[in-house]
Amino acid sequence: MGMSVTISAAAEDDAEQILKLQYLCYQSEAELYGDYSIEPLTQSLADLRAELGKGCVLVARLGEEVVGSVRGTVDAAGTAVITGLIVHPRMQRHGLGGRLLVAIEDRLAQERSAKRYRLATGQRSEGNLRLYRKWGYAQTGTEQVTRKLTLVTLEKDAAAASAAYAASA
Repeated sequence: MGMSVTISAAAEDDAEQILKLQYLCYQSEAELYGDYSIEPLTQSLADLRAELGKGCVLVARLGEEVVGSVRGTVDAAGTAVITGLIVHPRMQRHGLGGRLLVAIEDRLAQERSAKRYRLATGQRSEGNLRLYRKWGYAQTGTEQVTRKLTLVTLEKDAAAASAAYAASA
């Protein structure tokens, strides 16, 4: 009997599973950029628990196991910043990243009045860039963080996203 993946708000009890998954998922990013000191690999459990308390955090579960997660906050101007989109390597390439992205956008629009979505990824992270472009994000800037890492910032309008989702439903 197969189980389906469910997406829901993260609970404080999920922090340890999210942190372990984050550590697993960001290994490939660290390798890509030759930098194992990136924040997702050095974040403490206490810092992650603090994030759970102040933003919107969703998890994807397969049974009791957390197999994906995403986080978001909204500023006073209505710009939602989406971070930490992770999917367990064995679950990748099956649409779960897109489901998490749509779920966090929907939650941030409904509960926190997001008007615009913003996220960032490394310039060499082709899979991430493909996913974000597929879901309507367009590049709005770049920032050289280190000699090896340039972050690409992508954005989209929340109203346009809602119309596109409604049309595809």
